[in-house]
Amino acid sequence: MQLLYELFPVLLFFLAFKFYDIYVATVVGIVTTLLQVIVNRVWVGKWDHKQLITLLVFLIFGGMTLYFHNPIFVKWKPTIIFWIFASILLGHQVITKKSLMQRLMKNVMQDKCEVPARIWKRLDILWAGFFATLGSVNLYVAYFYSNNAWVNFKFYGVTSALFLFSLFQGFYLMRYMTEIKSE
Repeated sequence: MQLLYELFPVLLFFLAFKFYDIYVATVVGIVTTLLQVIVNRVWVGKWDHKQLITLLVFLIFGGMTLYFHNPIFVKWKPTIIFWIFASILLGHQVITKKSLMQRLMKNVMQDKCEVPARIWKRLDILWAGFFATLGSVNLYVAYFYSNNAWVNFKFYGVTSALFLFSLFQGFYLMRYMTEIKSE
């Protein structure tokens, strides 16, 4: 369910582009992301930092796309977000002892399984590399392919890549999981 919630702005951006154009899609993306941030704040009662970063970057780069009437700015948005996430993952390794992925996966693990700290740190580095690469590929597609190809890549390619890397993460973690014995 969370995945569908996260993909909602991307899906609406994709549909708005297919039925209208990149500029309408940009407005739809900004408004939908803003609504997502507000709904999350009301529903969960706290700010989702990932959504706030996405909204801020979307407002800046989407706003520049609308102001300058140039789609390249909105095409940079995913790259900037992916590179920010990669930087956060790497920076977190330097600042704290606990892996960021370990903190994010705490609810999923529910203190039933344990994974060695070195594996969590390695996973942080893998995700950072994945995000850095995905951001670079996005720029390549943005500059060397049509708007239509870029929107298709953003919707199908990025979504598929995130899904597949998440599966990889699950299989990778399963190799190192040990069950915590309850007393």
